[in-house]
Amino acid sequence: MSGNDSAQAPATSVPAAAAGFRRWLRANSTLAASLGVLSLIVAAVLVLPLVLPDPNLPDPINRLLPPSAAHWLGTDNYGRDVWSRLVSGGRVSLGLAAAVTIAATIAGSLVGLVSGFFRPLDAALMRLMDAGLAFPGIVLAMALAIVMGAGAWSEFIALTVIFTPTTARVVRSRVLSLATRDFIAAARASGMGPGKILVKHVIPHTLPLILVQLVIKAALAMLIDGGLSYLGLGVAPPTPTWGNMIAEGRAFMTNAPLLIIAPGLAIVLCVALLNIAGDELRLIVDPDARALRALERLRSRMRREPAAARAAVVDTAARRPGP
Repeated sequence: MSGNDSAQAPATSVPAAAAGFRRWLRANSTLAASLGVLSLIVAAVLVLPLVLPDPNLPDPINRLLPPSAAHWLGTDNYGRDVWSRLVSGGRVSLGLAAAVTIAATIAGSLVGLVSGFFRPLDAALMRLMDAGLAFPGIVLAMALAIVMGAGAWSEFIALTVIFTPTTARVVRSRVLSLATRDFIAAARASGMGPGKILVKHVIPHTLPLILVQLVIKAALAMLIDGGLSYLGLGVAPPTPTWGNMIAEGRAFMTNAPLLIIAPGLAIVLCVALLNIAGDELRLIVDPDARALRALERLRSRMRREPAAARAAVVDTAARRPGP
């Protein structure tokens, strides 16, 4: 290859990559928008606490002030800046949800992979997971938090325990379906060992499903974290989280409603964005979900087309001059 050809190769690959990225954005605009907004929120809670006032600095003289240029969301009952506490609380709430989701996804995926592929271990592992699924998640999390005491570590352990069984069940079902596929049988016939088959063939086909579970579990983790913090079983004040900010502001709902509205909207927004991203990712990685979405769109279009045709006939008849 000549020097000119080697110099032109990167130049031609960049526009092709940009065109492919634009096509992906057009085809997955909802997913791109939800991930974009989530990225902005994460960037804000990571960077803004470095420049905002101390979220735990009290100012009794300026307590329960309304929003102003100095305090964008007002102040709470101790005179602390609500905007600073909202951003710092987002760092704690989002960070804890991310840590719980990653830990539970890794643990559940390992259990599901081993249980689905090494059948002698299946019964024992699944009975253990069924024991965790026998209790409602929030009740089990509350019980574990009460036993271990309120705090970030106890909440992390409690949420990881309640999310691991569901992830293990989902991954196991995927592995069981893969185990009957022809390429797995061909790998076994070629003399490939179980561990190598698991790493080379099973895990790559399971990763998209694990990614979807990761996003969905993050939304659930945020909801349960907010509930535990509201009940006083999560991260203890004065460290702000969105849940304990709601708990602290409930006594001032009439005088300073932003103390509840601001963290409540933050939780709702993040959970909604994560759910949207999870649904869109599931449509990308799950052929059955894509087929169902296409069928729903076809049915909707078929319902609209006869209605549009009838409307056109009526409009034509109305425009036709009388005898």
